[in-house]
Amino acid sequence: MMRQYELVEKVAAYKPDLDEALLNRAYVYAMQKHGTQKRASGDPYFSHPLEVAAILTEMHLDEATVAVALLHDTIEDTDATRKEIDQLFGPTIGHLVEGLTKLKRLDLVSKRAAQAENLRKLLLAIADDVRVLLVKLADRLHNMRTLGHMAPDKRARIAQETMDIYAPLAGRMGMQDMREELEDLAFRYINIEAYETITARLAELNAHHADRISSIEQDLAALLAESGIKATVTGRQKKPYSVFSKMQRKALSLEQLSDIFGFRVLVDTEEECYRTLGIVHRTWPMVPGRFKDYISTPKQNDYRSIHTTIVGPSRQRVELQIRTHLMHDIAEYGVAAHSLYKDRGEAETRVHLSKDSNAYAWLRRTIQLLAEGDTSEEFLEHTKLELFQDQAFCFTPKGRLIALPRGATPIDFAYAVHTDIGDTCVGCKIDGRIMPVVTELANGDEVEIIRAKGATPPQAWESIAVTGKARSAIRRSARASIRRQYSGLGQQILERTFSRQGKQFSRETLKPLLGKLGHREAEDALAAVGRGELNSSDVLKAAYPDFQDSRVTRRRPRREEEGWFNLRTAAGMIFRVPGRAKSKARKEEADAIPIRGVGDDMSVRFGPDGAVPGDRIVGIIEPGQGITIYPIQSPALTAYDEEPDRWVDVRWDIDSELKARFPARITISALNEPGSLAEIAETIAANDANIHNLSMVATATDFTKMVLELEVWDVQHLNRTLKQLRGKPCVSEVVRVNG
Repeated sequence: MMRQYELVEKVAAYKPDLDEALLNRAYVYAMQKHGTQKRASGDPYFSHPLEVAAILTEMHLDEATVAVALLHDTIEDTDATRKEIDQLFGPTIGHLVEGLTKLKRLDLVSKRAAQAENLRKLLLAIADDVRVLLVKLADRLHNMRTLGHMAPDKRARIAQETMDIYAPLAGRMGMQDMREELEDLAFRYINIEAYETITARLAELNAHHADRISSIEQDLAALLAESGIKATVTGRQKKPYSVFSKMQRKALSLEQLSDIFGFRVLVDTEEECYRTLGIVHRTWPMVPGRFKDYISTPKQNDYRSIHTTIVGPSRQRVELQIRTHLMHDIAEYGVAAHSLYKDRGEAETRVHLSKDSNAYAWLRRTIQLLAEGDTSEEFLEHTKLELFQDQAFCFTPKGRLIALPRGATPIDFAYAVHTDIGDTCVGCKIDGRIMPVVTELANGDEVEIIRAKGATPPQAWESIAVTGKARSAIRRSARASIRRQYSGLGQQILERTFSRQGKQFSRETLKPLLGKLGHREAEDALAAVGRGELNSSDVLKAAYPDFQDSRVTRRRPRREEEGWFNLRTAAGMIFRVPGRAKSKARKEEADAIPIRGVGDDMSVRFGPDGAVPGDRIVGIIEPGQGITIYPIQSPALTAYDEEPDRWVDVRWDIDSELKARFPARITISALNEPGSLAEIAETIAANDANIHNLSMVATATDFTKMVLELEVWDVQHLNRTLKQLRGKPCVSEVVRVNG
């Protein structure tokens, strides 16, 4: 275990002006508070915060952050209090320690909602002070290093959460070195067999190629020195998880990978990066398609470097990364690298590590989602999608660079430019050619989004979109569309209710009543009426308290009347047929309310016995679920006799050219003999009807009674099918249920 003076010396080595007294107080206080506590390994508990502090010293973080690491478990695991820590170390350190304590209390790895809430808490705390992230990641790294002492089931859960959340979060904030170690530590517990196999094979390759690696390092360094470039060249071997993920992603064997060994060239300036690239390419041929310039187009986590692959000495493929020392520190430590350079005043540092950096911009966008009403699970999904990005760079027609994850489509591109552009997207051009919006984008594509005023994104796009931002926006648009539909229905219900009492309704009428009705906005109150959560009679009584309940009634449709109905299928098609209402019912059609149905609008469903075009129908509002359609003669409607506000006049309004089947339930009594069921099914099929479901409800020696749920075009089609069934010798009786 590191001693007190050793910790102080570590920090003093990179920060000569440190507050030594602060570190000493934090060390002694944490050691005393943890006292005789033990970890699962049997080590003193204080060894854990001390190791977390040591990890942060490797990142050259300031003494305040190191002190927070020493103290981060005191409030949670000892009798220490926030007030006491504020008095001894100041309110800033107290605030950070308390923030980490709250995270620890939520640090669950079991239920998805708990994990999502933990991630919300973490990101909010990071937005407040990025040091929370640095301490949290260091805490997780040390826990992963000692995970072998935990129970096997707990090891697997913690390792999976590390792979899902903490490793990609470290990478997203530019801390590549920590990401690789977290991934490798998690990999060994998530897939033990694969880890051991790849680790053993890499050890063999390393032993076999050790001399070649040393030779290439020397050749590269000598070549650059001859050109007057002072460079540090180091060879490195890919980590086991990096090898495994590439094998999985590209369906390659380990022998087929060309970049198990790579070389990093560190120079002093950006100009020398490009000079080095030129020297290397003039000396050895490059492998086509293996060049990437992340200096001119940095990654979203501020990573900057030149990548190239050459056919180097011994005709061996060699992967090179060329970068400055500053770029290297940013690549290894990400946002933590800010503390290394903030006192130097270097222009490059100020540009890439300020609050306007890409890593911070991503964090701000993610936090913004917290205020947009997504559920914890949706937020977790969005953030995971963002964390696992492997980028492709595309351009707008004006040359703006848009970074997208691999597999992104023009839908994702549109939402990346602006939410309004995504919401009104109806098509796209890729490199000047009209292409489907589901086309996978490639590096360098120029994408032009075709828009239409008033367009809304189809709900099916949610499954096509790759980015969390696009999926979240599509979900919000669908919810808003449903809300508008319910709101429109609610307004029409209220207009009719008020009209029957000789009053006129408008949204202005509703505004003074919102407090009484328990809603903040008129739109919410209208939607509540449309969903059946708020009775129109209650709104009328709120507006005119003198009206008696007996006067606040709605006309229930008479059994001989027919309403009207617009049905939208899940595919979004609206069907229309001429109305079949009797003349005495036609004059009342003006009172009917149009209903948009299944799909991206209001939910419409049929009662258990079904209904088909040609039936006289009525709608019943089901609170929070939409509208259920019943035939007007259905006995089930008697249950709603005392709830007139739930009745809605509807009628069929279906396009005969766009065929759709509708449900109807029938009962058949048939001879109990071989072939009867086959003959019934054959007759139904010959009439172009469909059996959706079938059940035997009674079986005797001679007869079997069965219930069939048919799908037919309309009532004429149903009657024709029933007539054909009645003509079969094996059929004794055919009756439509509730017919």
